[in-house]
Amino acid sequence: MAGFPGFIATRIVRKLAGNDPEQQFILLVHPSQLQKAQTTVVAIAEESGLSEDRFRIIEGDITKAGLGLSKSEQAEMVDQVTYVFHLAAIYDLAVGEDIAELINVTGTENVTSWVKGLPHLKRYIYCSTAYVSGNRTGTVLETELIDINGFKNFYESTKFKAEVIVQRAWDEVPTTIIRPGVVMGDSRTGATDKFDGPYFVMRFIDRFSKIPIPNIGRGEALFNVVPVNYVVDATCYLAHLKEAVHKVYHLVDPAPHSVRDAFGLICQAQMGFTPRYTIPLQLVKAALSIPAFRKWVGVELETLEYFKIGPIYDSYQTQKDLSVVGISCPDFASYIKTAVEYFVEHKSDPDKTIKVA
Repeated sequence: MAGFPGFIATRIVRKLAGNDPEQQFILLVHPSQLQKAQTTVVAIAEESGLSEDRFRIIEGDITKAGLGLSKSEQAEMVDQVTYVFHLAAIYDLAVGEDIAELINVTGTENVTSWVKGLPHLKRYIYCSTAYVSGNRTGTVLETELIDINGFKNFYESTKFKAEVIVQRAWDEVPTTIIRPGVVMGDSRTGATDKFDGPYFVMRFIDRFSKIPIPNIGRGEALFNVVPVNYVVDATCYLAHLKEAVHKVYHLVDPAPHSVRDAFGLICQAQMGFTPRYTIPLQLVKAALSIPAFRKWVGVELETLEYFKIGPIYDSYQTQKDLSVVGISCPDFASYIKTAVEYFVEHKSDPDKTIKVA
């Protein structure tokens, strides 16, 4: 597992540990995350009733050749590893090009090269993103990976390059690629590790709660968000599904709300009313272009790009393969109240707040 103790990776380990008490985990952890990883392992072991010996933390770095592992660690892992989950990436719409290239592209190149040397590998599960579609419009198929109109930011462009690397290795590696939409907290509890993505909208509403909140722009784009529990349940199932080898899955909302409808649902849950007037998107963009204002509001400028018309994500293969076991994406309207309640309760938590530059 690369990416532990990240938001999705932690929940995947917890789910897999609960599913199979005989499972053993080797967790590749960046040096900066060792203490958090150790604390998280203790918690998962207690929850699952497994011994902590089932979880081995190894210090490593995906940006280095061989993942920064020693020769003895390399030899040991070659004999033991059967499934590799690669979720290590930088998830930030405002990320700079150099750091995004290093972590998302070079890191994925190193992990993909490393898994080619695992003789007992049954599956390489790579977590991409639906937004490898970039600036495309119209329907985007799960079988497509095409750069037509460029990308909104370096996060999208580097995740595209990374998925190209993974797909090129298909002939050598049994691979399943997961492309989630924007991932929110748990639909049942609201719990999340950080307030980004749709939570920027909640931060915006919170800042201007004393005035009538307006709609922002025409809001015709589709608001494609999914709760983390759906992503985790789907990923854990597909990782072991024989028919999922060499397939790509759009873990998206098959019937997404428009941005305007979703914005209204958030306002209703957070403020008790829906917007009654509209301000132009360009006006908000101009305001967020001012660093001092952007920091005060706590909203990244890049967020507004997702208010514009974008693609429709086909998820036929995903729905077909997941329907067998009854895994489906909850409707945004069914859990937004829970998400807002969690945000309101934890909005002052500095560990969950994204610092806006």
